[in-house]
Amino acid sequence: MDTTKTADPTAPEADTAEPQAAEAKADVKADAKADVKADVKDAPAGESAEATEPALSDEELEDALEDALDDELDATEKVSDGVGAAASAVVAAGLGLVALSGSWVSRVIAERQTLVGQIESVNAATTEAKIQALYGDAWHMTALVNGVLSTLALLLAVFVLARPAFGAPGRTLPTWVRAVSWAAVALGALGVLLFGFMYFDILAPLPKAA
Repeated sequence: MDTTKTADPTAPEADTAEPQAAEAKADVKADAKADVKADVKDAPAGESAEATEPALSDEELEDALEDALDDELDATEKVSDGVGAAASAVVAAGLGLVALSGSWVSRVIAERQTLVGQIESVNAATTEAKIQALYGDAWHMTALVNGVLSTLALLLAVFVLARPAFGAPGRTLPTWVRAVSWAAVALGALGVLLFGFMYFDILAPLPKAA
């Protein structure tokens, strides 16, 4: 015996919620909820109650909308993180390369220091002091500025590689982003060592006067 009750075409549609009044500042959840309820209301009256009531209670509908919004926000966040990581990796590699080849900033600062050294060399008491004022200080400033750039490149590359493990667990970087980041790490570490040795006169010490 079929116990399914067929909806009465003449009966009022009491099972469906009345359309919500349109508001100027209605959010996304309210709009989606109103659309789903409107679809249920417009369904043919001859359909069975089971066909027109697929568990569309207010609580279940709200949960479904929240899950959909969470998935959309998560996908947007993943895209944003990927773009940021790629840009950071490229910037880190560029900084490491510029530091090793010599930046315009370091050259300008070195030339300024050379001018200062020429002024100070007038009052230099010894030849060593004059050499230090004319050349040593400028070389040290060049090594210092390029060393700072190399350090920034190294830190930025390490941050890009470490972020998926700490800031966003479960996410992996694209292969090319990891490759560029590791290249930036190598360039940055090489620059830190090279310019550190130059700054402390280990790699290229100042010449001594006869």
